[in-house]
Formats: sequence, C-alpha cells, structure tokens
Amino acid sequence: MIVYMGWCEAREQESLQDRVYTPVFLALRGSCLYRFLSPPVTTWDWTRAEKTFSVCEIMCKVLKSKLPLGFHQDSDLLDRRKHCFTMQSECGEDLYFSVELESDLAQWERAFQTATFLEVERIQCKTYACVLESHLMGLTIDFSTGFICFDAATKAVLWRYKFSQLKGSSDDGKSKIKFLFQNPDTKQIEAK
Repeated sequence: MIVYMGWCEAREQESLQDRVYTPVFLALRGSCLYRFLSPPVTTWDWTRAEKTFSVCEIMCKVLKSKLPLGFHQDSDLLDRRKHCFTMQSECGEDLYFSVELESDLAQWERAFQTATFLEVERIQCKTYACVLESHLMGLTIDFSTGFICFDAATKAVLWRYKFSQLKGSSDDGKSKIKFLFQNPDTKQIEAK
C-alpha cells in the first residue's frame, strides 16, 4: 500500500557549495521509504530507487524554529527554509529535506507516522542477535509486550521489560546500544 508520494528537496551534505538542494521524489510504500530522482511509473521503477530504507529502521524528525519567523539563531533549521525534516538511517546517515508548504510538511509527518504504525502492526515482533558480556544473546522487541533478552544457546530469559519501563536509550551509532529501564518494584533505573 502506498501511503505517501511527493516531491521535496534534499540538502546535499557533501557539496562544496553551501545550501545546495536537489529535487527528489519520496514514496512510502509498504515497509519502505523510497528515494527517487523521478516518480515511479511502472512496477519495474520501484526496483530502481536511488535509495531504499526500512521504515522501522529510520527516525524522522520535523524541524521547528524556536524563535519567531525570521530569527534562526535558536533553531534546528540549517538555513532560511522553514518547512524541513530530517531522517537518520540505520547506518547513522543524516538526511535533510525541505518542502514548500507547511501543509506539505504536516502531510509528510502524518504519512510517516501511518507507515510506521502499519509496519509495526504487520511485524509485531523482531529478534536481533547480540552480545552481552561476551555471550551470544537474543534481544526480542515484541510490540505487544516489550523487550526480552535471552541466552541464545539455552533460550533462558535473562530480563524482560515493558515499553512503559523504558526511560531512555542511547547508542554509539555503530554496534552498541544502552537501555535504561525503571524497575517496577524498586523504582530504580537499571542499565542494560
């Protein structure tokens, strides 16, 4: 199912010139975000996207100015363009986009939330192989129950937390992630 299709401008990160934007065509279809140089017309075109991202593995943020219009000193915005959003990919790549109208930005935000919701509903649960204290483990994110860490060899559950217990998380952008959970009995924060 296609949730969104539309033109926007991508800010080129590696350009030698300041503030260079390129028109791109974004589409949210099924579990993926597609970036095209021109809109897909045929089924074959969907396989030739410039870039493809899994919706559940990117983070999108709509940028807002914190000061009245015209003042950009205290803003997430990089230049005078007002209707912008960023996406961070699973490999840590930061992408910066601009749309023409505020209504375009609101439409994008609703579409991205819808696509993410639909994908979470579809997959329900995802397990990742990981290493904890030199032991092979499995980390399952179950969208109905929460986080479960288990020993890969014995399948013994080491810890389990609900989403409501997650109080923070951080990662090094490469291979390490840290979760902060609140213990329901002691109310203490536990790092995993």
